Formats: sequence, structure tokens, C-alpha cells
Amino acid sequence: MQIELIIERIKMCRQDLGITQQEAAKLIGVSQPAYQRYEAGLRTPSIQVAKEIAAAFNTSVDYLTGKSNQKNSDYITITRKDSPLLYDFVCNCKNLNEENLNRLIKYYNNLKL
Repeated sequence: MQIELIIERIKMCRQDLGITQQEAAKLIGVSQPAYQRYEAGLRTPSIQVAKEIAAAFNTSVDYLTGKSNQKNSDYITITRKDSPLLYDFVCNCKNLNEENLNRLIKYYNNLKL
């Protein structure tokens, strides 16, 4: 199954990151010519590739397809390898009840000031 992307949004997201088409292709895990065809509208990506594009560009598939004007990603990925402290922190927070999670968020917001 393939998915129609809005070409201008793909290009804009890549440019916002300040990366080349070659760098985008590497992030997504496709060849540079394949990526160029997606950005030119000459090729339609599979759903899996569309998800990879959205993840690489820190946005959502809904934004790239025009189903949403909300550019922010629906999720973030934190790996133990890339950020062990943050990974452990999130793992510890997953099982907090709502009250304690709200207290922690309030504490964090006070630290930001």
C-alpha cells in the first residue's frame, strides 16, 4: 500500500532541518535517487517509508499527507544508546500515577525558570 504525500511539505521539512537530499535519504534508509523521486512527486512511498520520512523529519504522517496542519510529531523515540539518562528517566516515569506525574511536571517547569 502506498500513500500520497504533499511534496512541498516534504521539501520544507527537510530544508527546516538544514539537510541535503542525500542526508535525508540516509536518515530514512533509502537511496538518494529514491528520495529525490519522493520529493519530486515522481514516486509514491509505501506506508512504512512514509513513517520513516515522518520520523526522520520529526513530524507526523498526517502532516505530510495533508490530513493535519499540526507539524509536530505524534511521538518521539528515545533510545538507551543515544540518551541513557533520558531513557531511564522516561522508563521510571511510565508507571507513575497521574498525581505524581503532574507533581514531577510541575517540579520540572519550576526548574526551567
